[in-house]
Amino acid sequence: MIEKRAAQRHRVFKGGTIAFESGGIACTVRNMSEGGAAIDLDSPVTLPQSFTLSIARDNFVRNCRTVWRNDRRIGLAFVR
Repeated sequence: MIEKRAAQRHRVFKGGTIAFESGGIACTVRNMSEGGAAIDLDSPVTLPQSFTLSIARDNFVRNCRTVWRNDRRIGLAFVR
């Protein structure tokens, strides 16, 4: 498989929250890089075009957009 990511992702297993205008949803962050992350959701959910990913224990907050989706796993790009 050809790697298309600009930065290497590191495997993690952290609880996070994706937040948007109408509320927030708990997620599990599975891997991260400087430019994005992959998250797992408990159930398939329709997400807005942009939202915020936060990991409370790390004081981490980033604006995101969805890059790809596979059932309950979603690839995110951090928006600068």
